[in-house]
Amino acid sequence: MSKVVAITGGAQGIGRATALLFAQEGWRVSIADLDKEAGFEVIRMIRETGGQAIFMRVDVSDGTAVDRWLTLTAEDFGGIDALINNAGIGRKAPALELTLADFDRVLAVGVRATFLCSQKAGKYMKEQGGGAIINISSTRALMSEPNTEAYAASKGGILALTHAMAVSLGPHGIRVNAISPGWIETGEWQYTPRARIPEHSDRDRKQHPVGRVGVPNDIAQACLFLADSRTSGFMTGQNLVIDGGMTIRMIYE
Repeated sequence: MSKVVAITGGAQGIGRATALLFAQEGWRVSIADLDKEAGFEVIRMIRETGGQAIFMRVDVSDGTAVDRWLTLTAEDFGGIDALINNAGIGRKAPALELTLADFDRVLAVGVRATFLCSQKAGKYMKEQGGGAIINISSTRALMSEPNTEAYAASKGGILALTHAMAVSLGPHGIRVNAISPGWIETGEWQYTPRARIPEHSDRDRKQHPVGRVGVPNDIAQACLFLADSRTSGFMTGQNLVIDGGMTIRMIYE
């Protein structure tokens, strides 16, 4: 029987590309997202190519909603082999003006949700004898632009949870790793009426030693690698920085 992956924020962007890739590779896919139209579009795309997928509209910071989604996933598909904590939001505001409500909301969708989903999915994985959890962080956990405190704190918290859970869940056969994407262009990977073809300048491309801006499939492929114990079975507690080399390039201008 094919394996099961649960993906938060799976309706658009990196989550959409990941859902489609896993389905293409024969995984059964369960998506949680707040965007109903985009979510059902992804499910339809998967089913049209012969894949199996379900979607539920979920606020991943809500423990009750998370419990309902992952319970449905495990009951419908017979278990959960991999969880990808991809959902995240940002609130850009001057550091001295950012509201506590906005700060709390960003951390709720990023850090709180990552813990809630991992705790629930981890219980199923423990019963099955193992599994993989992949947390989508960001290079913003390691470097910053001005006025991104909430987002940076959220992504930094995800990295801390990654190594903490890797140690705690390792005895149950559960591997926990993170991916920190750099600049990933998601314009084409949106709900169809909102999708757009991006335009990048030579300056944009030259910021990356590989010579281009990232695309969602760059991250989806890494998720597939980390979800498969045959390819990454000796990896846990790690953070893969996937940014085209952007964070290692020194720029003097």
